[in-house]
Amino acid sequence: MRKILIVGGGYAGFYAAWKLEKKLRRGQFEVTVVDPRPYMTYQPFLPEVVAGSIEARHAAVSLRRHLHRTRVITGMVTAMDHKHRVVTVRPAEGDTFELGYDVVVVTAGAVTRKFPVPGIAEQAIGLKHVEEAVAIRDRLLTSFDRAATLPPGPSRRKLLTVTFVGGGFSGVEGFAEVLSLATSLLRHYPELHHDEPRFHLVEASGRILPEVTGSPGRWVVRFLQRRGGRVHLNTQIESATGGRVVLSTGETFDSELIVWTAGNAANPVVGRHTDLPVDERGFLVVRPDLRVGTDIEPVPDAWAAGDDAGIEDLTAPVPGTRTVPNAQHAVRQGKLVARNIAATLHGGKPKNYRHRSLGAVATLGIGHGIFQYRRLVLTGPLAWLLHRGYHVLAIPSWERKVRVLAIWLTAGLFGRDIVSLASVQQPRTAFVNGGEPPENSVSSWSKP
Repeated sequence: MRKILIVGGGYAGFYAAWKLEKKLRRGQFEVTVVDPRPYMTYQPFLPEVVAGSIEARHAAVSLRRHLHRTRVITGMVTAMDHKHRVVTVRPAEGDTFELGYDVVVVTAGAVTRKFPVPGIAEQAIGLKHVEEAVAIRDRLLTSFDRAATLPPGPSRRKLLTVTFVGGGFSGVEGFAEVLSLATSLLRHYPELHHDEPRFHLVEASGRILPEVTGSPGRWVVRFLQRRGGRVHLNTQIESATGGRVVLSTGETFDSELIVWTAGNAANPVVGRHTDLPVDERGFLVVRPDLRVGTDIEPVPDAWAAGDDAGIEDLTAPVPGTRTVPNAQHAVRQGKLVARNIAATLHGGKPKNYRHRSLGAVATLGIGHGIFQYRRLVLTGPLAWLLHRGYHVLAIPSWERKVRVLAIWLTAGLFGRDIVSLASVQQPRTAFVNGGEPPENSVSSWSKP
């Protein structure tokens, strides 16, 4: 059997494998997916996981459950040698090994872009994976519990201060959902005053939500400010050592929770550990038909899709513009790369990737949202319903759609669950201590 290897099980990798199972005849091809996580994360749901509107597991799609004819390896590809058709895999358990293939599909996905800001590596948490969203939610809820036992002062103020760095979709949606959650929490904490929680959104450029036009973006800024958030535009974070945030404007404040959503960077495995052609930014050089290489120098048996693929947007008015690294493109590129591989294996001709944006939609907390398609802009409850409707249709499998709808209906009837399970990060503490009081009150996530 010919071996098809998919490096990465995110949007593009999952849909490529899912489609290949339907396009290729059983017994002639072996499809393998290698990813550090045995599930695909549906990232648009992460802000709602933060807010408790969606159960964490419902934002993840099991690879083994839905890819019935695909071999799934839980591990990380650390190097790709396409000349010899082999990759190096570091599994979750056991020794590193080499894995051969005939055709490779690189869908490794981008990583969170980081900058050498003092204290960020020790204090901040990202918002790209389910476990990060869960941790943000638990830490916020636990901070409210701890603050309610303290008298007004610096310690209490720090616990009730949240900082998001980055004004893209992840940052704005996460920030808005945290604002919404905190507002609903206050009625359960009579010890706290409504103006005590402080929320800061820091963005280095002069606007947020780059995929919407200027006027709707400015409306979102005003909306967040009306809800009690502080939006710092044209501002950089210079330090976060010990939770002490220092901004380029000179403003300083203490923040217990710092969330880093300052964009994406090329996966280092793709950018530095492969013999496939990459550009100056570390992204794979990819043709419009999703084959790696150029029209003059194509790379045989190598394909790519998703955030790490530098694919020209053929629908853009400016030649050379690349597709935006978002879920819309990754899903459709994953499906097309599967169709193109099947076509070439059966003697056909691959098609170029061409997709016009369906618009931009963002949740801004329960009952609030924004939607833009060209000149049409909707805000408020209708945009929020469009956000939920679109994503419940977009998440793969009816099983996941039903689970998400069920939890939304439950939350609509009874409200969001406000139980913090931060202790699951230290599951042996109660067993080891045997009921003895802890030696100190420092939270586990405050330790470097």
